[in-house]
Amino acid sequence: MMQRHMPMGYKLMDGKIQFDEPKAAVVKRIFSDYLSGISTSALAKQLTEMSFPNANNKASWNHGSVGKILENVKYLGDEFYPQMIEIEIFERVQDRRKERCEQLGRSIQPNSASHQYPFSGRLRCGECGESYRRYIEHCGKASERSLWKCKRYIYKNRVCCRCGFLSDEQIEKAFLEVANRILTRIQVLDRKPKKEPIPNNTEFNRLDQQIKELEAEGLYSSKELPALIFKRAQALYKTAQIDDADYNAGKMKQSFSGREPLTEFDEQLFLQVVKQITVHTDHWLVFEFINGLTMEAGY
Repeated sequence: MMQRHMPMGYKLMDGKIQFDEPKAAVVKRIFSDYLSGISTSALAKQLTEMSFPNANNKASWNHGSVGKILENVKYLGDEFYPQMIEIEIFERVQDRRKERCEQLGRSIQPNSASHQYPFSGRLRCGECGESYRRYIEHCGKASERSLWKCKRYIYKNRVCCRCGFLSDEQIEKAFLEVANRILTRIQVLDRKPKKEPIPNNTEFNRLDQQIKELEAEGLYSSKELPALIFKRAQALYKTAQIDDADYNAGKMKQSFSGREPLTEFDEQLFLQVVKQITVHTDHWLVFEFINGLTMEAGY
């Protein structure tokens, strides 16, 4: 296997493919930021402005190069590549890419990773923080049913988490409740989420100071300078925060605009507006929407 064909975030050492940790962190951040609502074009602009090298080791990105990262199934792991991206995250990214293609009138090739349940990757346990998975009980029998359970419900043949089980119907009913509450009081979408303080990036500050010292001494041709600039860009990207609350609030308003109260589950609306659902033991769900709004509903 030639290393030039290797996806960004991996490296070949001693005949074995391993994580290239700094670049792997960037790959994970690309997946995370895309799910938060940032477009591939916006991500490409950020990476280019920070002079971060792409898979060809050039600081030049476009929406296509970001898209290739987002659709690369090798990040799920195989016999050669260790897993870098969780399957739930990868599935949600493919769902969003499919949705964007439909909105823009583009065609995409069928991908088995994109044919998933609408709740995949969006349910989290309020007790242990693990994701929920869909399990089939009594498969092939008349009593067959599917339930969503915490991933750690059974661990090493022992019950480790007793957070509640949910059916598709319960989740759909709870979403109908919160969605209709929004529709009857649409001004709730104007609420401004509380901004998290920007963390002090000591690594960036240290590298930035070293770069300034070299520049002050006129050592622009120093071999150390490009490496320091690269590391500084990595440090900045790790803690970079995108203020996209207004953008996502606008998306929420557009999704709910002109709708009558819902009488049945709308999968497309759910995928457009729900970021995550936290399941609690007291039969409550907390819906977190893409603009930071949270609402509770029983199940």
